[in-house]
Amino acid sequence: MPYAGSPMTASHYERLSFLDSTYLALEGPSTPMHVGATLVFEPGGGVDVDALRDLIADRLRHVPRYRQRLEWIPIERHPVWVDDAHFDLGFHVRHVALPHPGGPSQLRSLAGRVFSQQLDRSRPLWECWVVEGLEDGGFALITKVHHCMIDGIAGVDLLKVLLGPAPDATVAEPPAYLPRPGPSGVGLLRDEVVRRLRAPVDASRSLRRFLEETRDVGSEVRHRARAVANTIGSGWFQNTSATPINGRIGPNRLVAWIETDLGQIKQVKDRLGGTVNDVVIAIIAGALGAFLAEDRGVALEGLDVRAMVPVSLRDGDSAGRLGNRLTMWLVELPLEVRDPAARLARVAARTRRLKETNQALGAAMLTGGASWTPGTLLSVAARLAATTARPFNLTITNVPGPQIPLYLMESRMVANFPMVPLWVNHGLSVALFSYDGKVCWGIAADAEMVPDLERAAAHLIAAVGEMGTAAGMPERETVVEIEEAT
Repeated sequence: MPYAGSPMTASHYERLSFLDSTYLALEGPSTPMHVGATLVFEPGGGVDVDALRDLIADRLRHVPRYRQRLEWIPIERHPVWVDDAHFDLGFHVRHVALPHPGGPSQLRSLAGRVFSQQLDRSRPLWECWVVEGLEDGGFALITKVHHCMIDGIAGVDLLKVLLGPAPDATVAEPPAYLPRPGPSGVGLLRDEVVRRLRAPVDASRSLRRFLEETRDVGSEVRHRARAVANTIGSGWFQNTSATPINGRIGPNRLVAWIETDLGQIKQVKDRLGGTVNDVVIAIIAGALGAFLAEDRGVALEGLDVRAMVPVSLRDGDSAGRLGNRLTMWLVELPLEVRDPAARLARVAARTRRLKETNQALGAAMLTGGASWTPGTLLSVAARLAATTARPFNLTITNVPGPQIPLYLMESRMVANFPMVPLWVNHGLSVALFSYDGKVCWGIAADAEMVPDLERAAAHLIAAVGEMGTAAGMPERETVVEIEEAT
């Protein structure tokens, strides 16, 4: 929530939530905690970089967080957002060209390098790289935003800032940027003391509102208590099996991309059951099982391998707001089940159980209950938990996007490959973005732990085909954005 100082100072700042602060605390030299994407645009007349900068300058008024930087409350060290009085758009919007021949390999290599680099915490935590020199005459944008200020669902809303449903070369004159003055360190500390003294009163008011608004208090309390209990017992405090994709990671990232037909995945769901997300998870489980067994020589029987799957808590009122409003599921991956239909049934049964026990609510309550943890303690606790515990082996996130073509000025976007960060001791992550009838898969990996990422991508392509065959569908051509695996 925003805070304002006294009328004399008229200072302004916003306190980061517990979850947003956690993403900052988890970051280290080998674990940059930003999300990103590579947006590819159709061949044509290229891009006017100056016009694009003017467009971004104009649209930033709709996303004020992009002109805010971090500040910290003295002693407690909890982060807050303040307007950046020295905001420089040129630092954030960068212009590069690919080396010859400018193919997918060169674009992926650049995206991996950009994704490997930490964002500068003294500035607003985002970058946009305009990439020319693609072999087909098109161009690309490589974007990255720190996870502390955005989650996947909010990211979809942010596309509306720059992209539109029709070509439009109109660029308005950017309005003047007038940063609000930030608070002094003394002012931040004073406000924090007042906030903590006021906490018991606020808690009492919240409880009173809860009692007034809840018809069946006992039922609601029992429901929430069961959700927390189910979450605690779901594996968050139990380590998974050690695998070749879990261990000490370095700072360098590789990325791989593929495109598949969204209609095919929906047909699999209709014919075999489950949800689109269930089909996606089952496909990834099949690909990961094949990769571990065939390329790493791992025996799959008896392995306890889980994926962390973000679940959005956003509603209509919070859509489009920056900041993280999500929680996480832990989904067991039946790697040893090689039959695609049986694997999908296992995944669907697991996710149904997660919904029935309302573990998204339980996880949200657990993280919400820690929101009063001092920043210095939070940082230590987050790093300790990340290095000593392994409740999941990889991250899988699936973000639904618009199913119509979108344009940046006059250029049509043809693909949007997402990237999500690697947690400590996690060498692989998979992110999906559905757009205009296709699914864009973005795979990120630690360059040392998974140097043969193209092999994992090849297994993913095969798993998509196997799932379609199991559903009785004719083979379809998969658009591949990786070089053929040898």
